[in-house]
Amino acid sequence: MASVAVPEWLNKGDNAWQMLSATLVALQGFPGLALFYAGAVTRKCALTSAFMALYAMAATMPCWALWAHNMAFGHRLLPFVSRPAPALAQDYMLTQALLPSTLHLHSNGEVETAAVAPLYPSASMVFFQWAFAGVTVGLVAGAVLGRMSVKAWMAFVPLWTTLSYTVGAYSIWGGGFLFHWGVMDYSGGYVVHLAAGVSGYTAAYWVGPRRKEEEEMTMAGGGNLVAMVAGAGILWMGWTGFNGGDPFSANTDSSVAVLNTHICATTSILAWVCCDIAVRGRPSVVGAVQGMITGLVCITPAAGLVQGWAALLMGVASGTLPCYTMNAAMSFKVDDTLGILHTHAVSGVLGGVLTGVFAHPTLCDMFLPVTGSRGLVYGVRAGGVQVLKQVAAALFVAAWNVAATSIILVVVRAFVPLRMTEDELLAGDIAVHGEQAYYFSSGTNCSLSHETIEVGNS
Repeated sequence: MASVAVPEWLNKGDNAWQMLSATLVALQGFPGLALFYAGAVTRKCALTSAFMALYAMAATMPCWALWAHNMAFGHRLLPFVSRPAPALAQDYMLTQALLPSTLHLHSNGEVETAAVAPLYPSASMVFFQWAFAGVTVGLVAGAVLGRMSVKAWMAFVPLWTTLSYTVGAYSIWGGGFLFHWGVMDYSGGYVVHLAAGVSGYTAAYWVGPRRKEEEEMTMAGGGNLVAMVAGAGILWMGWTGFNGGDPFSANTDSSVAVLNTHICATTSILAWVCCDIAVRGRPSVVGAVQGMITGLVCITPAAGLVQGWAALLMGVASGTLPCYTMNAAMSFKVDDTLGILHTHAVSGVLGGVLTGVFAHPTLCDMFLPVTGSRGLVYGVRAGGVQVLKQVAAALFVAAWNVAATSIILVVVRAFVPLRMTEDELLAGDIAVHGEQAYYFSSGTNCSLSHETIEVGNS
């Protein structure tokens, strides 16, 4: 029986799955990224690195609820952004979720695909999309760990969420020009990972490099690899909600997306480990984690659009090409702390292009607004056009994020330095926060190289 709290349009299963998916994605941002960052950097920078992930999730929410959600998923303002408006009123939160700009029309004006209207309230949609926005800006931090000023980061997060993330989200997901053009990005290969990778790399250029000693110690394996692996595990399992929640329903396509996610991730881990053995003669834990990330990123634009065999092939590709670009140091001398240009931008573009190759027509019709969409292997002409669309969309997202991130950081720099002071760089967390992650008795050498030697000699 319908009531105010349980209206006729509400599907309890869909609503429960959407809120669970949102929670899984949010856990990726905190504590997932916080643990990952704290373990990957040197110990004296661990607390600041974790704080950057925590702050990203926290600062994104007020922006998202006050104006950014409707900039990304509201009524059209421009082809690449919708009108800013709050999502806080009771009447808005309790009504059925609706993405008004996603109504897709044929060239003659007739409706081809109805606007997205999931069977749960707008509050669930706002919560779900906030988690994505918070994780995305948190990923940007991975390129500037170990030297970006905390105060500059605090100013950067809301500005980037507003001026960069919303544009990609609306253009591809919310009913913008790339959405109606038929670009395929199931769950954020472009909106999240390409945007974060390019923006992080751009930010690393503007902020400048770490101290040489910090860079060498991080390359040697960070400060706490067990914490890094724990954070990576949260990221991996959280991806179930990341890709499984994007059909906005607990349906069959969601199941396909979840299975494909883990097929690709596990295959990518194995491929990267094999590359490590071939090049270095032994497997690397850090390499296995990097392979996990690249596999998850690569499958994200394709998760519910490809068959399982395609996810397997994408895993092989994501465990080899980003491994090559990272190890070949194709970074143009910019100090990208965790290599997110490779793990996120390169993998995101790789996944997006391969989606244009492998997307299955039946799965496309279950999710995309443009009926009859397909990948290259299911039609050379239509699929070839789709691949070109994927490339063009990647270029737009990359260009916008380079420009927006540069402008934001130039403006922030006019008010607060982008880099920590020299004293903060030398002392680390204790100078930045008056706190530190690890405490040692006097005379204890806490460098990773010393500990590694001690363990090796025991």
